[in-house]
Amino acid sequence: MLIPSSLRPLDGRFGAGPSRIPAAHLHLDATWMGTSHRASPVKSIVGDIRNMLGTLFDLPEGYEVALGNGGASLLWDAIGLCLVERKAQAASFGAFSGKAAAAIAAQPQLDSPSVRTAEPGHAIECVNEEGVDTYLYPHNETSTGVMLPVRRWDGLTVVDGTSAAGGVDVDISETDVYYFSPQKALASDGGLWLAILSPAAIERSERLTAERWVPDLLNLTKALEASRKNQTVNTPALATLNLLHAQLRWMLSEGGLAAMNARCLANSRIIYEWAEATSWAHPFAEKDYRSRTVVTVDVDLPAEEIVEICRRSGIVDISGYRGLKRNQLRIATFPQMRDQDLRALAESLTWVGQQLDPR
Repeated sequence: MLIPSSLRPLDGRFGAGPSRIPAAHLHLDATWMGTSHRASPVKSIVGDIRNMLGTLFDLPEGYEVALGNGGASLLWDAIGLCLVERKAQAASFGAFSGKAAAAIAAQPQLDSPSVRTAEPGHAIECVNEEGVDTYLYPHNETSTGVMLPVRRWDGLTVVDGTSAAGGVDVDISETDVYYFSPQKALASDGGLWLAILSPAAIERSERLTAERWVPDLLNLTKALEASRKNQTVNTPALATLNLLHAQLRWMLSEGGLAAMNARCLANSRIIYEWAEATSWAHPFAEKDYRSRTVVTVDVDLPAEEIVEICRRSGIVDISGYRGLKRNQLRIATFPQMRDQDLRALAESLTWVGQQLDPR
């Protein structure tokens, strides 16, 4: 079974990460590829990336951009080593927020964290708690399509922005650490982490890493010191920097974060409205916390069959997150997704549903 070509999107990539990369960004003139990352012009590219992120997020006075190797999941260990003094509180309501909380719980130098949990599809926020010095939560839970408001708590506020950063408006002054990977809304490849650090976070990291042994690759102070020189502690993937640089230039040329937020809001609305109008599909995330960048939809028809028919027809990476084990679709609505492709996806899914359940 193949979806009629007249219905299919022109670009059928809807994965939540690695995400769609604009084709034009894959044909960049990058004569600096294959050269030393500690020499110009690679340092100039890293400097541009840091400056453009500062512009995109309208950084408050004293906030700095750090970057390093290993992806944002590496920071789950670094946070416990470099930022948590004694006790953290974590909000856990999906696979990735659960892993972040578990990484803190595994560190023997810390007290057991206070973990606030909710079932997947629902949201739970942090609350101020005596004895807690660091609060951890995701801006957007990639596995479930649940998005929290970003707000500060009475301690160092550390926010995982991985699948929201660049696609959802955020007031960075409400955070001390806003960290993310570039393979989502930033349309790049994996293997790199980026973090926006407040003066309070920088001071905490400098103090704790002077008191504790921390491996170099998990040391946020060393990463920031290298970033100030427009470098990373060890060799980065230059292709990732290339793609990230191109996406940030595009985002700023299109109107910055406010424009990207509007695109994602419009993109996600296409899929939510389709699901609400379809008898066999239902939005999964709690209504008041629905993501603008990762849409999850429960289906009454066999999700595996829907995904396989779509894949044969050139529509890929719409499976639900495997760890949830739900009969579900998950569709990215990042800024680089075009509204006409998302409308075509909705039409294609409607056609598939008619074939599987012609009643």
